Amino acid sequence: MDRKSVGAGAPVRVAILGFGTVGTSAARILCEHPPQGVALGCIFNRGIDRKRVPWIPSSVLWTENFDEVLASDPDIVVELAGGLNPAGEWVRRSLAAGKSVVTANKKMIAEQGPALEDLARRHGCQLLYGAAVAGGVPVIPAVQQGLAGDRINRFHGILNGTCNFILSNMEDGAEFDPTLRQAQERGYAEANPTEDVDGFDARAKLVILSRIGLRVEVLPEEVACRTIRDVSAIDFAYAKELNCTIRQIARAEVRNQELLATVGPMLVPRSSPLSWSRGTENMVISGGQYGGETVFSGHGAGGHPTAVAVISDVLAIAHGGCPVTIASTRARVDGDFIVPHYIRFVVDDRPGIVAAIAGDLAGQRININAILQKPGYPKDRLPFVVTVEPCRSSALKAALAKIAQMDCMQAPPFDLQMLEETIA
Repeated sequence: MDRKSVGAGAPVRVAILGFGTVGTSAARILCEHPPQGVALGCIFNRGIDRKRVPWIPSSVLWTENFDEVLASDPDIVVELAGGLNPAGEWVRRSLAAGKSVVTANKKMIAEQGPALEDLARRHGCQLLYGAAVAGGVPVIPAVQQGLAGDRINRFHGILNGTCNFILSNMEDGAEFDPTLRQAQERGYAEANPTEDVDGFDARAKLVILSRIGLRVEVLPEEVACRTIRDVSAIDFAYAKELNCTIRQIARAEVRNQELLATVGPMLVPRSSPLSWSRGTENMVISGGQYGGETVFSGHGAGGHPTAVAVISDVLAIAHGGCPVTIASTRARVDGDFIVPHYIRFVVDDRPGIVAAIAGDLAGQRININAILQKPGYPKDRLPFVVTVEPCRSSALKAALAKIAQMDCMQAPPFDLQMLEETIA
Protein backbone atom coordinates (compact mmCIF):
# COMPACT_ATOMS: atom_id res chain seq x y z
CA MET A 1 0.00 0.00 0.00
CA ASP A 2 1.57 3.26 -1.15
CA ARG A 3 0.12 5.73 1.34
CA LYS A 4 0.35 3.84 4.61
CA SER A 5 0.86 0.27 5.82
CA VAL A 6 0.85 -1.61 9.10
CA GLY A 7 3.97 -0.85 11.07
CA ALA A 8 4.38 2.61 9.54
CA GLY A 9 3.16 4.46 12.64
CA ALA A 10 -0.46 5.61 12.67
CA PRO A 11 -3.04 2.87 12.07
CA VAL A 12 -4.50 2.22 8.63
CA ARG A 13 -7.90 3.92 8.73
CA VAL A 14 -10.96 2.21 7.24
CA ALA A 15 -14.27 3.77 6.12
CA ILE A 16 -17.29 1.52 5.61
CA LEU A 17 -19.94 2.48 3.03
CA GLY A 18 -23.18 0.71 3.89
CA PHE A 19 -24.14 -0.49 7.36
CA GLY A 20 -26.39 -3.38 6.38
CA THR A 21 -25.88 -7.07 7.12
CA VAL A 22 -22.33 -7.34 5.79
CA GLY A 23 -21.30 -3.82 6.79
CA THR A 24 -22.41 -4.44 10.37
CA SER A 25 -20.49 -7.73 10.50
CA ALA A 26 -17.36 -6.09 9.08
CA ALA A 27 -17.58 -3.31 11.67
CA ARG A 28 -17.97 -5.90 14.45
CA ILE A 29 -14.76 -7.63 13.41
CA LEU A 30 -12.89 -4.32 13.33
CA CYS A 31 -14.28 -3.31 16.74
CA GLU A 32 -14.44 -6.59 18.68
CA HIS A 33 -11.20 -8.09 17.39
CA PRO A 34 -9.36 -5.17 15.78
CA PRO A 35 -6.49 -6.35 13.57
CA GLN A 36 -3.14 -4.90 14.60
CA GLY A 37 -2.52 -1.55 12.96
CA VAL A 38 -6.02 -1.22 11.45
CA ALA A 39 -8.76 1.05 12.82
CA LEU A 40 -12.35 1.81 11.84
CA GLY A 41 -12.63 5.55 11.29
CA CYS A 42 -15.92 6.22 9.50
CA ILE A 43 -19.33 4.65 8.78
CA PHE A 44 -21.45 5.98 5.92
CA ASN A 45 -25.13 5.14 5.42
CA ARG A 46 -28.35 6.86 4.49
CA GLY A 47 -30.59 7.65 7.47
CA ILE A 48 -27.58 7.28 9.75
CA ASP A 49 -29.46 8.05 12.98
CA ARG A 50 -31.45 4.80 12.77
CA LYS A 51 -28.22 2.83 12.20
CA ARG A 52 -26.21 3.95 15.24
CA VAL A 53 -25.23 1.17 17.65
CA PRO A 54 -23.57 1.53 21.08
CA TRP A 55 -20.71 -0.90 20.42
CA ILE A 56 -19.06 1.40 17.86
CA PRO A 57 -16.33 3.52 19.52
CA SER A 58 -17.13 7.20 19.99
CA SER A 59 -14.09 8.07 17.86
CA VAL A 60 -15.79 6.71 14.73
CA LEU A 61 -17.46 9.27 12.46
CA TRP A 62 -21.06 8.50 11.44
CA THR A 63 -22.20 10.29 8.29
CA GLU A 64 -24.62 10.21 5.39
CA ASN A 65 -22.54 12.67 3.38
CA PHE A 66 -19.97 11.00 1.11
CA ASP A 67 -17.87 14.18 0.95
CA GLU A 68 -17.34 13.79 4.71
CA VAL A 69 -16.09 10.24 4.14
CA LEU A 70 -13.31 11.46 1.87
CA ALA A 71 -12.64 14.44 4.15
CA SER A 72 -12.00 12.00 7.03
CA ASP A 73 -8.96 10.81 5.01
CA PRO A 74 -9.43 7.02 5.12
CA ASP A 75 -6.69 4.80 3.72
CA ILE A 76 -9.15 2.09 2.65
CA VAL A 77 -12.79 2.55 1.63
CA VAL A 78 -14.93 -0.57 2.06
CA GLU A 79 -17.96 -0.41 -0.26
CA LEU A 80 -20.81 -2.65 0.96
CA ALA A 81 -23.82 -0.68 -0.26
CA GLY A 82 -24.26 -2.77 -3.43
CA GLY A 83 -25.70 -1.98 -6.84
CA LEU A 84 -24.23 0.06 -9.68
CA ASN A 85 -25.27 3.56 -8.64
CA PRO A 86 -24.50 5.50 -6.58
CA ALA A 87 -22.03 2.87 -5.28
CA GLY A 88 -20.07 2.95 -8.54
CA GLU A 89 -19.64 6.71 -8.29
CA TRP A 90 -18.44 6.44 -4.67
CA VAL A 91 -15.87 3.83 -5.68
CA ARG A 92 -14.63 5.89 -8.62
CA ARG A 93 -14.28 9.00 -6.45
CA SER A 94 -12.44 7.03 -3.78
CA LEU A 95 -9.97 5.55 -6.27
CA ALA A 96 -9.45 8.91 -7.97
CA ALA A 97 -8.57 10.33 -4.53
CA GLY A 98 -5.92 7.62 -4.08
CA LYS A 99 -7.94 5.55 -1.59
CA SER A 100 -7.75 1.79 -1.96
CA VAL A 101 -11.15 0.13 -2.19
CA VAL A 102 -12.45 -3.21 -0.93
CA THR A 103 -15.89 -4.27 -2.18
CA ALA A 104 -18.27 -7.22 -2.20
CA ASN A 105 -20.22 -5.74 -5.12
CA LYS A 106 -20.30 -8.52 -7.73
CA LYS A 107 -22.58 -6.62 -10.10
CA MET A 108 -20.26 -3.63 -10.23
CA ILE A 109 -17.12 -5.76 -10.61
CA ALA A 110 -18.72 -7.93 -13.31
CA GLU A 111 -19.74 -4.91 -15.39
CA GLN A 112 -17.04 -2.34 -14.56
CA GLY A 113 -14.15 -4.31 -13.03
CA PRO A 114 -11.47 -3.74 -15.72
CA ALA A 115 -12.15 0.01 -15.87
CA LEU A 116 -12.08 0.33 -12.07
CA GLU A 117 -8.84 -1.65 -11.80
CA ASP A 118 -7.26 0.62 -14.41
CA LEU A 119 -8.41 3.66 -12.42
CA ALA A 120 -6.84 2.21 -9.26
CA ARG A 121 -3.52 1.60 -11.02
CA ARG A 122 -3.44 5.14 -12.40
CA HIS A 123 -3.90 6.58 -8.91
CA GLY A 124 -1.48 4.28 -7.09
CA CYS A 125 -4.03 2.36 -5.04
CA GLN A 126 -5.73 -1.04 -5.06
CA LEU A 127 -9.16 -2.52 -5.74
CA LEU A 128 -9.85 -5.88 -4.07
CA TYR A 129 -13.11 -7.84 -4.26
CA GLY A 130 -12.52 -11.23 -2.67
CA ALA A 131 -16.03 -11.23 -1.19
CA ALA A 132 -17.72 -10.68 -4.57
CA VAL A 133 -17.73 -14.39 -5.43
CA ALA A 134 -18.79 -17.18 -3.03
CA GLY A 135 -18.99 -14.96 0.07
CA GLY A 136 -16.62 -16.28 2.71
CA VAL A 137 -15.03 -18.89 0.41
CA PRO A 138 -11.62 -17.48 -0.67
CA VAL A 139 -12.02 -18.38 -4.33
CA ILE A 140 -10.83 -15.09 -5.82
CA PRO A 141 -7.58 -14.73 -3.83
CA ALA A 142 -6.87 -18.43 -4.35
CA VAL A 143 -7.30 -18.10 -8.11
CA GLN A 144 -5.34 -14.84 -8.31
CA GLN A 145 -2.50 -15.99 -6.08
CA GLY A 146 -2.44 -19.73 -5.42
CA LEU A 147 -3.38 -20.83 -8.94
CA ALA A 148 -1.70 -18.03 -10.90
CA GLY A 149 0.99 -20.44 -12.09
CA ASP A 150 -1.53 -22.77 -13.72
CA ARG A 151 -3.49 -22.34 -16.92
CA ILE A 152 -7.08 -22.64 -15.73
CA ASN A 153 -9.41 -23.65 -18.54
CA ARG A 154 -12.76 -24.24 -16.80
CA PHE A 155 -14.93 -23.50 -13.79
CA HIS A 156 -18.16 -25.07 -12.67
CA GLY A 157 -19.93 -24.72 -9.40
CA ILE A 158 -22.67 -23.47 -7.13
CA LEU A 159 -22.37 -19.69 -6.84
CA ASN A 160 -25.71 -18.69 -5.31
CA GLY A 161 -26.57 -19.69 -1.75
CA THR A 162 -30.24 -18.75 -2.09
CA CYS A 163 -30.81 -21.17 -4.97
CA ASN A 164 -28.82 -23.86 -3.21
CA PHE A 165 -31.00 -23.44 -0.12
CA ILE A 166 -34.18 -23.71 -2.19
CA LEU A 167 -33.11 -26.69 -4.32
CA SER A 168 -31.56 -28.69 -1.48
CA ASN A 169 -34.79 -28.25 0.50
CA MET A 170 -36.84 -29.29 -2.53
CA GLU A 171 -34.65 -32.39 -2.72
CA ASP A 172 -35.99 -33.25 0.75
CA GLY A 173 -39.59 -32.86 -0.43
CA ALA A 174 -40.35 -29.15 -0.03
CA GLU A 175 -42.14 -27.12 -2.72
CA PHE A 176 -40.60 -24.08 -4.42
CA ASP A 177 -42.92 -21.27 -3.24
CA PRO A 178 -42.90 -21.98 0.53
CA THR A 179 -39.15 -22.62 0.43
CA LEU A 180 -38.57 -19.28 -1.28
CA ARG A 181 -40.66 -17.56 1.41
CA GLN A 182 -38.57 -19.28 4.07
CA ALA A 183 -35.38 -18.07 2.35
CA GLN A 184 -36.78 -14.52 2.36
CA GLU A 185 -37.73 -14.75 6.04
CA ARG A 186 -34.18 -15.86 6.91
CA GLY A 187 -32.62 -13.05 4.90
CA TYR A 188 -31.15 -15.33 2.22
CA ALA A 189 -33.38 -13.89 -0.53
CA GLU A 190 -34.56 -10.37 -1.28
CA ALA A 191 -38.24 -9.40 -1.40
CA ASN A 192 -37.76 -9.46 -5.18
CA PRO A 193 -35.78 -12.72 -5.66
CA THR A 194 -35.22 -12.31 -9.41
CA GLU A 195 -31.44 -11.78 -9.22
CA ASP A 196 -31.04 -15.07 -7.36
CA VAL A 197 -33.61 -17.51 -8.71
CA ASP A 198 -33.38 -16.39 -12.34
CA GLY A 199 -29.59 -16.77 -12.40
CA PHE A 200 -28.38 -13.17 -12.72
CA ASP A 201 -26.44 -13.17 -9.43
CA ALA A 202 -24.55 -16.37 -10.30
CA ARG A 203 -23.94 -15.05 -13.81
CA ALA A 204 -22.20 -11.92 -12.51
CA LYS A 205 -19.94 -14.09 -10.35
CA LEU A 206 -19.16 -16.40 -13.27
CA VAL A 207 -18.14 -13.40 -15.38
CA ILE A 208 -15.71 -12.32 -12.63
CA LEU A 209 -14.22 -15.82 -12.36
CA SER A 210 -13.86 -16.00 -16.14
CA ARG A 211 -11.90 -12.77 -16.19
CA ILE A 212 -9.50 -13.50 -13.34
CA GLY A 213 -9.17 -17.26 -13.92
CA LEU A 214 -9.83 -17.95 -17.59
CA ARG A 215 -8.43 -14.55 -18.62
CA VAL A 216 -11.32 -13.64 -20.88
CA GLU A 217 -13.60 -10.61 -20.64
CA VAL A 218 -17.30 -10.92 -21.38
CA LEU A 219 -20.38 -8.91 -20.47
CA PRO A 220 -22.90 -10.48 -18.07
CA GLU A 221 -25.77 -10.18 -20.54
CA GLU A 222 -23.81 -12.30 -23.05
CA VAL A 223 -24.03 -15.35 -20.78
CA ALA A 224 -27.26 -17.37 -21.05
CA CYS A 225 -29.02 -18.11 -17.78
CA ARG A 226 -32.17 -20.00 -16.84
CA THR A 227 -34.47 -19.75 -13.87
CA ILE A 228 -34.90 -22.45 -11.24
CA ARG A 229 -38.63 -21.60 -10.97
CA ASP A 230 -39.59 -24.33 -13.45
CA VAL A 231 -38.03 -27.17 -11.44
CA SER A 232 -40.72 -29.24 -9.70
CA ALA A 233 -40.94 -32.08 -7.20
CA ILE A 234 -41.37 -34.64 -10.00
CA ASP A 235 -37.97 -33.62 -11.39
CA PHE A 236 -36.30 -34.49 -8.10
CA ALA A 237 -38.12 -37.83 -8.08
CA TYR A 238 -36.79 -38.69 -11.53
CA ALA A 239 -33.34 -37.29 -10.70
CA LYS A 240 -33.19 -39.72 -7.78
CA GLU A 241 -33.96 -42.58 -10.20
CA LEU A 242 -30.96 -41.43 -12.24
CA ASN A 243 -28.74 -41.30 -9.14
CA CYS A 244 -28.60 -37.50 -9.44
CA THR A 245 -29.89 -34.38 -7.76
CA ILE A 246 -30.60 -30.88 -9.09
CA ARG A 247 -28.57 -27.75 -8.37
CA GLN A 248 -28.15 -24.31 -9.96
CA ILE A 249 -24.81 -24.66 -11.74
CA ALA A 250 -22.65 -21.92 -13.25
CA ARG A 251 -20.12 -23.22 -15.73
CA ALA A 252 -17.56 -21.67 -18.04
CA GLU A 253 -14.92 -23.20 -20.28
CA VAL A 254 -12.43 -21.74 -22.72
CA ARG A 255 -12.40 -23.60 -26.02
CA ASN A 256 -10.94 -22.49 -29.35
CA GLN A 257 -10.59 -18.83 -28.33
CA GLU A 258 -14.21 -18.54 -27.19
CA LEU A 259 -15.97 -18.86 -23.87
CA LEU A 260 -18.62 -21.53 -23.42
CA ALA A 261 -20.70 -20.36 -20.49
CA THR A 262 -24.14 -20.88 -18.97
CA VAL A 263 -26.02 -20.68 -15.67
CA GLY A 264 -29.07 -22.71 -14.75
CA PRO A 265 -30.51 -25.74 -12.96
CA MET A 266 -28.78 -28.98 -13.96
CA LEU A 267 -28.83 -32.64 -13.02
CA VAL A 268 -25.75 -33.37 -10.90
CA PRO A 269 -24.48 -36.93 -10.30
CA ARG A 270 -24.45 -38.12 -6.70
CA SER A 271 -20.75 -38.86 -7.19
CA SER A 272 -20.04 -35.15 -7.68
CA PRO A 273 -18.94 -32.97 -4.75
CA LEU A 274 -21.50 -30.45 -6.03
CA SER A 275 -24.31 -32.77 -4.99
CA TRP A 276 -23.09 -32.65 -1.39
CA SER A 277 -23.45 -28.87 -1.12
CA ARG A 278 -26.56 -27.97 0.88
CA GLY A 279 -28.20 -24.92 2.43
CA THR A 280 -26.47 -21.67 1.55
CA GLU A 281 -23.12 -23.31 0.86
CA ASN A 282 -21.20 -22.44 -2.30
CA MET A 283 -18.80 -24.72 -4.12
CA VAL A 284 -16.48 -23.97 -7.03
CA ILE A 285 -14.41 -26.49 -8.97
CA SER A 286 -11.61 -25.18 -11.17
CA GLY A 287 -9.82 -27.22 -13.80
CA GLY A 288 -6.23 -26.41 -14.71
CA GLN A 289 -3.99 -27.61 -17.50
CA TYR A 290 -1.16 -28.45 -15.09
CA GLY A 291 -2.66 -28.51 -11.59
CA GLY A 292 -5.82 -30.45 -12.38
CA GLU A 293 -9.00 -30.05 -10.34
CA THR A 294 -9.27 -27.82 -7.25
CA VAL A 295 -12.40 -27.66 -5.10
CA PHE A 296 -13.42 -24.64 -2.98
CA SER A 297 -16.35 -24.98 -0.59
CA GLY A 298 -17.91 -23.08 2.31
CA HIS A 299 -20.51 -20.53 3.35
CA GLY A 300 -21.36 -18.41 0.33
CA ALA A 301 -23.85 -16.10 2.00
CA GLY A 302 -24.43 -14.36 5.31
CA GLY A 303 -23.00 -11.32 7.02
CA HIS A 304 -20.22 -12.94 9.03
CA PRO A 305 -18.68 -15.20 6.30
CA THR A 306 -18.77 -12.39 3.73
CA ALA A 307 -17.30 -9.93 6.24
CA VAL A 308 -14.40 -12.31 6.84
CA ALA A 309 -13.53 -12.07 3.13
CA VAL A 310 -13.89 -8.28 3.26
CA ILE A 311 -11.59 -7.86 6.27
CA SER A 312 -9.09 -10.29 4.74
CA ASP A 313 -8.86 -7.95 1.73
CA VAL A 314 -8.44 -4.97 4.08
CA LEU A 315 -5.55 -6.76 5.80
CA ALA A 316 -3.97 -7.70 2.48
CA ILE A 317 -3.86 -4.02 1.50
CA ALA A 318 -2.81 -2.86 4.96
CA HIS A 319 0.12 -5.27 4.96
CA GLY A 320 1.30 -4.22 1.53
CA GLY A 321 0.01 -7.23 -0.39
CA CYS A 322 -0.48 -6.97 -4.13
CA PRO A 323 -2.55 -9.45 -6.18
CA VAL A 324 -1.10 -11.11 -9.25
CA THR A 325 -2.66 -9.46 -12.30
CA ILE A 326 -2.70 -11.30 -15.61
CA ALA A 327 -4.05 -9.61 -18.71
CA SER A 328 -7.44 -10.73 -20.00
CA THR A 329 -8.79 -10.42 -23.53
CA ARG A 330 -12.27 -9.93 -24.96
CA ALA A 331 -13.91 -13.17 -26.04
CA ARG A 332 -17.01 -14.33 -27.87
CA VAL A 333 -19.54 -16.19 -25.73
CA ASP A 334 -21.41 -19.34 -26.70
CA GLY A 335 -23.74 -21.45 -24.57
CA ASP A 336 -23.89 -24.43 -26.92
CA PHE A 337 -22.40 -27.14 -24.71
CA ILE A 338 -22.36 -30.74 -25.95
CA VAL A 339 -23.77 -32.61 -22.93
CA PRO A 340 -26.40 -35.21 -22.07
CA HIS A 341 -29.87 -33.85 -21.31
CA TYR A 342 -32.83 -34.75 -19.13
CA ILE A 343 -36.23 -33.99 -20.72
CA ARG A 344 -39.55 -34.11 -18.87
CA PHE A 345 -42.74 -34.45 -20.92
CA VAL A 346 -46.34 -34.20 -19.68
CA VAL A 347 -48.75 -35.83 -22.13
CA ASP A 348 -52.30 -37.02 -22.71
CA ASP A 349 -51.21 -40.63 -23.08
CA ARG A 350 -51.91 -42.51 -26.32
CA PRO A 351 -50.05 -44.98 -28.57
CA GLY A 352 -47.14 -43.71 -30.65
CA ILE A 353 -46.01 -40.76 -28.51
CA VAL A 354 -42.57 -42.16 -27.70
CA ALA A 355 -42.01 -43.12 -31.35
CA ALA A 356 -42.91 -39.61 -32.50
CA ILE A 357 -40.59 -38.03 -29.92
CA ALA A 358 -37.78 -40.38 -30.92
CA GLY A 359 -38.29 -39.45 -34.56
CA ASP A 360 -38.05 -35.71 -33.93
CA LEU A 361 -34.93 -36.21 -31.80
CA ALA A 362 -33.38 -38.40 -34.49
CA GLY A 363 -34.08 -35.64 -36.98
CA GLN A 364 -31.50 -33.57 -35.06
CA ARG A 365 -29.17 -36.59 -34.78
CA ILE A 366 -29.94 -37.00 -31.07
CA ASN A 367 -29.94 -40.48 -29.54
CA ILE A 368 -32.19 -41.52 -26.66
CA ASN A 369 -30.33 -43.00 -23.70
CA ALA A 370 -33.20 -43.96 -21.35
CA ILE A 371 -36.96 -43.59 -20.81
CA LEU A 372 -38.41 -43.38 -17.29
CA GLN A 373 -42.08 -43.41 -16.27
CA LYS A 374 -43.18 -43.48 -12.64
CA PRO A 375 -46.58 -45.05 -11.89
CA GLY A 376 -49.48 -43.38 -10.14
CA TYR A 377 -50.17 -40.39 -12.41
CA PRO A 378 -53.38 -39.83 -14.44
CA LYS A 379 -53.19 -40.91 -18.08
CA ASP A 380 -54.50 -37.56 -19.34
CA ARG A 381 -51.62 -35.69 -17.69
CA LEU A 382 -48.84 -38.25 -17.54
CA PRO A 383 -45.27 -37.14 -16.80
CA PHE A 384 -42.37 -39.17 -18.10
CA VAL A 385 -38.70 -38.51 -18.72
CA VAL A 386 -36.34 -39.13 -21.60
CA THR A 387 -32.58 -38.79 -21.25
CA VAL A 388 -30.48 -38.30 -24.35
CA GLU A 389 -26.84 -38.82 -25.17
CA PRO A 390 -24.51 -35.81 -25.43
CA CYS A 391 -25.78 -33.35 -28.03
CA ARG A 392 -25.61 -29.67 -28.79
CA SER A 393 -28.05 -27.61 -26.74
CA SER A 394 -29.10 -25.82 -29.93
CA ALA A 395 -29.98 -29.12 -31.64
CA LEU A 396 -32.10 -30.20 -28.68
CA LYS A 397 -33.84 -26.82 -28.63
CA ALA A 398 -34.80 -27.26 -32.28
CA ALA A 399 -36.12 -30.78 -31.68
CA LEU A 400 -38.14 -29.74 -28.63
CA ALA A 401 -39.70 -26.82 -30.50
CA LYS A 402 -41.12 -29.34 -32.98
CA ILE A 403 -42.14 -31.84 -30.27
CA ALA A 404 -43.96 -29.08 -28.35
CA GLN A 405 -46.42 -28.76 -31.26
CA MET A 406 -47.73 -32.33 -30.78
CA ASP A 407 -51.37 -32.14 -29.74
CA CYS A 408 -50.80 -34.66 -26.92
CA MET A 409 -48.47 -32.28 -25.05
CA GLN A 410 -50.10 -30.90 -21.88
CA ALA A 411 -47.14 -28.66 -20.99
CA PRO A 412 -44.03 -27.45 -22.80
CA PRO A 413 -41.17 -29.99 -22.66
CA PHE A 414 -38.76 -29.16 -19.84
CA ASP A 415 -35.08 -29.98 -20.28
CA LEU A 416 -32.05 -29.81 -18.01
CA GLN A 417 -28.41 -30.29 -18.86
CA MET A 418 -26.83 -33.28 -17.14
CA LEU A 419 -23.47 -32.36 -15.65
CA GLU A 420 -20.73 -34.77 -16.66
CA GLU A 421 -18.46 -34.98 -13.63
CA THR A 422 -14.70 -35.03 -14.09
CA ILE A 423 -13.77 -35.76 -10.47
CA ALA A 424 -13.68 -39.40 -9.42
